Amino acid sequence: MSRRRVAALISGRGSNMAALLAAAEHPDYPAEIALVLSNRADAAGLAHASARGIPTAVVESRGFRGDRAGFEVAMEAEFARRGIEIIALAGFMRVLTEAFVARWEGRMINIHPSLLPSFPGLETHARALAAGVRLHGCTVHLVTAGVDEGPILAQAAVPVLQDDTESALAARVLAEEHRLYPAALAWLAAGLVRVEAGRALVSGVGMAAGCLANPLCSAPALSKG
Repeated sequence: MSRRRVAALISGRGSNMAALLAAAEHPDYPAEIALVLSNRADAAGLAHASARGIPTAVVESRGFRGDRAGFEVAMEAEFARRGIEIIALAGFMRVLTEAFVARWEGRMINIHPSLLPSFPGLETHARALAAGVRLHGCTVHLVTAGVDEGPILAQAAVPVLQDDTESALAARVLAEEHRLYPAALAWLAAGLVRVEAGRALVSGVGMAAGCLANPLCSAPALSKG
């Protein structure tokens, strides 16, 4: 099986990146994490990737102040060196230019800690609690020029409890992120994703009645890392 070469982009501890690495260890997983790149040299996730034998790179964003395009060109030079085909944003705290996003259209995904389109941006758990919602969760989506606006591949929901704290809610959502992201990356790498009229559709994956992890309830075998 030919595996698609993926770059995981991080800015911090990279827990979702670690979940992708674990999934990619399965022989049937259709993607390999060929590079972990960070815009910060002190990102804790770099050490985790190196310990597992994954090539890493640092392109310091602060060295490109006022030159976002130059920063992205430097990243793409690292991608070219490793033959990268897909980008997985995993806690990468930089807003990408429209030109960069266009070059990677359909080949770049992101995970966001809310049920989009609700609560795009930062501090999602605090905002969910303040809004009084009863369900919160996470979303994997294709990246477009609008921040947190791309076609949705999958979502998972968790209940918001009456006595919830921000940290407790965040921990429940993070556990779902670690299940959802490897599955969605597998679908993209396997060529199961297509976009029609702005909606992302995944071939062979449906929604089971009553399931709060769409579409993991009936995911194909290749998504099980």
